[in-house]
Amino acid sequence: MRPSRLLAGIVAVTTTLVLAACGGSAGTDDTPAASGSDTATFPLTVTHALGTITIEKKPERVATVNWANHEVPLALGVVPVGYAKANFGDEDGDGLLPWDAARLKELGASTPVLFDETDGIDFEAVANTRPDIILAAYSGLTKQDYDTLTKIAPVVAYPQAPWATSWRDSIKLESRALGLAAEGDALITKIEKQMKDEAARYPKLAGRSAMFLTHLDPTDLSKISFYTTHDTRAQFFTDLGMTHPESIAKASAATKEFSLTQSAEQVQNLSDVDIIVTYGDADGATLATLQKDPLLSKIPAIKRGSFVSLPGSTPVATAANPTPLGVSFVLKDYVDLLGKAADQL
Repeated sequence: MRPSRLLAGIVAVTTTLVLAACGGSAGTDDTPAASGSDTATFPLTVTHALGTITIEKKPERVATVNWANHEVPLALGVVPVGYAKANFGDEDGDGLLPWDAARLKELGASTPVLFDETDGIDFEAVANTRPDIILAAYSGLTKQDYDTLTKIAPVVAYPQAPWATSWRDSIKLESRALGLAAEGDALITKIEKQMKDEAARYPKLAGRSAMFLTHLDPTDLSKISFYTTHDTRAQFFTDLGMTHPESIAKASAATKEFSLTQSAEQVQNLSDVDIIVTYGDADGATLATLQKDPLLSKIPAIKRGSFVSLPGSTPVATAANPTPLGVSFVLKDYVDLLGKAADQL
């Protein structure tokens, strides 16, 4: 959810990632799998959108860059030697998101080196941690970033496109690179059960369509931007048993970008949206502003108030972009907000 990511363009990349023991092959579910069994056999060959690497032996010193990649090893009990300092959702300013801090405490670990990525990746800081591997399956790495990082250690980059790797695939890819494939699969199963159980508390959510608007500019409502079905925020809805509106699905099918913008004069296209989520405030001001707008107020979801406004950089707003540790931390609160919006239907 880094601000730079919200502005970054998605480049089309068609390379398929294969993570397997030498001579192995990808899984039949389009998610890479280690060959043979869940017990990794090193060396492993990783082919991704930015190149091919070989992991010679089970990594011991793990570094990660960009958003949330450190959560995979942390969730699996591996404390990274360094990862990106939180620059969004860090309410107390310690550089850690609350679920990271809680997990470190649970593991009895001190805070690792935190890389300041305000102006991009701090390559020197990463190198100083002497990593055996650098995880970046969910990232916006450029080819130049990747080439520089590979001089430090093998890098697991994204399989298809920047910022387009689901939380499931991040876990699958990175857990296998760490030699912890079985543990990664168990973590996915655990999170999926949590999602199913929480969503079941609100039967009205089942099958309802939802869209996620990007940050709204109240001074210019002549256009609106929204996350496409390629973005993890939109994919979170389907994790909870909801659906993508046909209008959003159709627009997403024509692009690989994670967000699109359309004129407010095209609001009729959004008549199939049951629930709208966006970043805004906790006091209802965002919804009130939209309901006063002559065009956007015509969107049924806005008119009836089937609307969720996630305030600022709070934990629930941060984790609406689901990550391996963040999901469990805020899931109940997020589903409660969605459930209240569904009650307006």
